[in-house]
Amino acid sequence: MGESNPPPTAPPPMMVPPGVVQVGAGAVFPPNEQLLNLPCCVHSNPSWVEVAVLAFMHYLVMLGSVVMISSLLVPQMGGNHGDKARVIQTVLFMSGINTLLQTLIGSRLPTVMGPSFAFIISVQSIIRDYSSQIYQSDHQRFLHTIRAIQGALLVASCLNIVLGYSKAWWAFVRKFSPVTIVPVVCVVGLGLLEWGFPQVGKCVEIGLPMLILLVVVQQYLKHVNEIAYKWIERYTLLLCIFLVWTYAAILTAAGAYNNASLKAQQHCRTDRSYLMSSAPWIKIPYPFQWGTPIFSASHSFGMMGAVLVAAVESTGAYFAAARLSGATPPPAFVISRSVGLQGIGMFLEGIFGTIGGSTASVENIGLLGLTKVGSRRVIQVSTGFMIFFSIFGKFGAFFASIPLSIFAAAYCVLFGIVAAVGISFTQFLNNNSMRNMYIVGLSLFLGVSIPQYFNEYRASAGDGPARSNAGWFNDILNTLFSSAVMVAIIVATLLDNTLEMHSSAVDRDRGIPWWAPFQRRSGEVRNDEFYGYPIKIHDWMPSRYMH
Repeated sequence: MGESNPPPTAPPPMMVPPGVVQVGAGAVFPPNEQLLNLPCCVHSNPSWVEVAVLAFMHYLVMLGSVVMISSLLVPQMGGNHGDKARVIQTVLFMSGINTLLQTLIGSRLPTVMGPSFAFIISVQSIIRDYSSQIYQSDHQRFLHTIRAIQGALLVASCLNIVLGYSKAWWAFVRKFSPVTIVPVVCVVGLGLLEWGFPQVGKCVEIGLPMLILLVVVQQYLKHVNEIAYKWIERYTLLLCIFLVWTYAAILTAAGAYNNASLKAQQHCRTDRSYLMSSAPWIKIPYPFQWGTPIFSASHSFGMMGAVLVAAVESTGAYFAAARLSGATPPPAFVISRSVGLQGIGMFLEGIFGTIGGSTASVENIGLLGLTKVGSRRVIQVSTGFMIFFSIFGKFGAFFASIPLSIFAAAYCVLFGIVAAVGISFTQFLNNNSMRNMYIVGLSLFLGVSIPQYFNEYRASAGDGPARSNAGWFNDILNTLFSSAVMVAIIVATLLDNTLEMHSSAVDRDRGIPWWAPFQRRSGEVRNDEFYGYPIKIHDWMPSRYMH
């Protein structure tokens, strides 16, 4: 009998290097700690003409949130159209100052410091306290209210100064891992969904065309003309804003909203902001322009919740900005010093009299991804637009009269980009670990679900669920748990640092071997390149002079 043929042996499995994810039949996608194919990152800059155009786009994008918050709060405070125009000017002025400080000696990332939505709850609490009192006019009530906001912000801002410069925030951020960063950065974008499509729906005939046009032109026009697309892709947002703004002006002039409801006219017409007629030609914001601040212990403690939320929002936003600008993840000491400087910025805002504190603008971070330009110089030049239009009020009021539904449609795209950046951090952790999936999933769901409960409760009852005898304590709790980022960072940090911690395998699943070098001052040489200061001369000197 002949010998039987031996069974065929399976080929040896292909060895995949550590840190490389194999997908399908041989397709390999290595994790990238910095985004590839960015035309301009933190240190590289486009031409000066492009810098100016992109800087103006960043000014327009942050202007939308300034007008949204001012239009919501100033009328509740008793302010008229002239008061709203001066508030917008003051917020723009301080945003320019704080942005310049952060890009020079703070995080040194290309982030715009704009007004935070987290302050709405604490400011509305102050408004309610002063609404019950009797004044000679609504303007007097406005002045008393904004002076009380000033006093509360001056005191509450000290919290961030202490947290940042005492290294307390550094110790907190040191507890992070990629497992924590994923949900936190995701909800930085998703947590602002209330200011996206719900605002578009208030004037759908203008907002929806803006949203559709932005997506079509930005993503599909490259199939028509690739040469033109290289230029149009970067400036699509600016083009779409002016096209839809012109379309809205035509509808207004044609009388399309003459018989519409008052709410529809306010959101759709281009002549219902009354900013052009009420804004001064030239007005320089100055310290204590509204009068002497009014200090109240309850208001100050209540606003500390909003100040803390603003620090958390900025922390998550910095990781998104670093990735979209081609930088490495910011170390804990960089986040800590930026939070301390953010507190100083809020203290200055209290001196000049804004209606809330500032945080890293999420919409401007999304614009970094939309334009693929993460240049720090662009953001620094944009501060010039902010300060210029804050002083020359008529010119700034012209752009502030853009219907808010146009800004909201753009935010749908920009917030979505930031949320997607959070998902991109999953490449640095083990996606097959049930532990990681549990933490990320629960943090994401609770981060969206709990604030939704608080917001719905406040919308129906007029106040948040926390209703103790201490109003300041209620403001703190209602503010903290109305913030998606705050809830997500609490849940993710707590679980990630308590579940199965004593194992080197778990550390590998969490992505600690990749993460740890970025958190040590001498662990990653690029840290000083991106985040070090003082400013080097080559940051601003044209490349032709550098040898």
